[in-house]
Parts: sequence; C-alpha cells; structure tokens
Amino acid sequence: MINRDRLVKTFCDLVRIDSPSGEEEAVAQELIKRLEGMGLNVQRDDYGNLVANDGGDNPITLSAHMDTVEPGRGIQPLVERDRIVSDGTTILGGDCKAGVAAILEALESVLEDGTPHGAIEVAFTREEEIGLVGARNLDLSLLKGKEAVVFDGEGPPSQITSSSPTYIGFDIEITGRAAHAGAEPEKGISAIRIAAELITRFPQGRLDDETTFNVGTIEGGSVRNTVPENTTVVGEFRSRNLESLDGLTLQVNEVVDEVRKLFPGAEIESHLHTEFETYTLDDTDPATQRVKAALTELGLTPEMHPSGGGTDGNVFRLHDISAVVIGMADHNMHTTREYVTIPDMVDAAHLCETLLRRSANQ
Repeated sequence: MINRDRLVKTFCDLVRIDSPSGEEEAVAQELIKRLEGMGLNVQRDDYGNLVANDGGDNPITLSAHMDTVEPGRGIQPLVERDRIVSDGTTILGGDCKAGVAAILEALESVLEDGTPHGAIEVAFTREEEIGLVGARNLDLSLLKGKEAVVFDGEGPPSQITSSSPTYIGFDIEITGRAAHAGAEPEKGISAIRIAAELITRFPQGRLDDETTFNVGTIEGGSVRNTVPENTTVVGEFRSRNLESLDGLTLQVNEVVDEVRKLFPGAEIESHLHTEFETYTLDDTDPATQRVKAALTELGLTPEMHPSGGGTDGNVFRLHDISAVVIGMADHNMHTTREYVTIPDMVDAAHLCETLLRRSANQ
C-alpha cells in the first residue's frame, strides 16, 4: 500500500542531498543503499548511471534523473498542507526527485505487500539537466526493458508528454583584434560589436506553435578600456517541424556568412550540434497504451500535451525503447517558486505501482 507519509519523507530526504548536475555521487550512494535494501541488484555503468533490477524478464523500465539545476544547494523543503515548497532561496528539486521518490515508494509498496508484480527495472541517470548527458552515455546493455516510463514531466501523472522537439545548440566563437580603447580604438576590431551584429539578425523567442529560438549567453571582453578581442555567443533552437529546423540551420549559417563579410579582419567560427531528436506519440505506441490503461484503472483521465523540452525519454526512443514521459507532481520547474503537490505525487506512486502489478499478468 502506498504510504503518503513515507513518500513525503523520502522526497524531503532526497532533496536535502545536494545533487547539481555533475555532482550526483551523494544521492547516488543514498539510492544504492535504498535499492539494495529492497533486495535489488544494483549496477553502475562507466558514467555513473544507476540500473537496478530483480533479475526478472521483460520488465518495464522505470526511470528518473538524479541531478537538479541551480540554485540547488542547501535545499530546505517545507510541507504546507498539500504542497511541498522550498524556503524561497533555492529551487525545490522536485525535478526530478519527485519522480525518484514516487518510484521508490511504489517499489517499497509492492515488495512489502508481497502481491504478484512484474519484473522490476529502474534506471536513474546523471546530468539530464545539461543536455541528457547521462542517458546519452547510459550503457544500454544493462537494460532488459523494451518499454520505459520516465517520471520527469510537469503536472500530475495523468499528463503525458505527447511530443518533444529536436534541439539544436549553437556556439559561435568570435576573434576580433584588441586595441587600447582610448588611445587607438581604430586599430581594434570589437568582438562584442560583431556579436551584436549577429544577435540582431537572429530570430528570437517563439517563432510558431512548434518552434523557438534563443540566444542564451554572450561572454567576452577583458577590461573596460580595451577593444574586446574574444566573444562567444551560445544559443539554441527547437522545433517539432523538421522543415523549420532546416530553415533555421540555413538562416544561422547565412547570418554568420553575412557578418563575416562585414568584418573581414575578424574570425567567426560557428558550431551547431543536435542534443536530442523529436518524437510524437500515437495510440499504437506500447508504453503509451500501457500507461493510459493504468491511469484509467486508477480513475485518472490521460491527457496528452506537447512539450518544448527534452527528457531521457528522447534518448530511449532514439534507441528503439518505447518510452513515455509522464507528470510527477512538480510545478514551476527551475525556479525558486517550484512546488510539488503531494496528492499528485501519491498518484504518481500509485501509477508506478499499478504498472508493476498489471505487468504480472502480461
């Protein structure tokens, strides 16, 4: 039986363990202790991802990530009736520890009740928040499951991510020429000026229902009185429409070429890289069918919503694992206003438990 108080305590215990991207070791050790305490076999791949199982065949892979974004150190969770919040100085860490806690509670429930359940397999990944890095480095030979449920969406567990975009990042490195800004500025070529020319030619924000474009950081210069020699512009664009992606790729390259001609004495190098690929679910997808059936059994109405973000589900699907991403009770992700709704987190644990019990008969 799902134990609300235990679930809340597990969640609060986990968010108190600092685990910003790249620093997941402490929470990984806590999870290993908990999983081994349930009698599961726990393995770590070369990248530090965790995979646990009970040795059974044809499992459903239950997945969430261990890392959180900043400011995520020294989190102090506060329970306020049906919500859990931070003290306002940090994020809460519900993304994705609400998902981790729901999975752990479901495992505790099915194992302590001793009722029939399907094979158990859990995958907890590192560095999801900085580009799905852990999942992209996951040793897939450790996984037996061909279907995965990823607890990493916003909102209640009835909210299913119906589609996710392709994400293309870009890094533009500009090398101008330094000069004294007061004595001989005409001898310099300002890398920041070149960056401004690029940025004003790029689109910005939401371009259509499926497409966004953003310049995230600009970094350059050294001191106030020197014409800046080096500047880097970092950004991204995303879309569920492949034609839009091709058009934006062409536009970025054309803008860089235009600005190169304006500043022939400078060097401008651009690098585009795909972080994850788009997908769209349909009713024939095995994991989607499984989750919808379990939600209906619980009296919850499945709701399909597109997302502008990516998750480990993108990576799983790229490797022919039928993955579906569901809500885990988190709201206002990546902000100090983040909160988790306890009833929804309980529902997420019930869903996880139901998936395990239903799989015993399949």
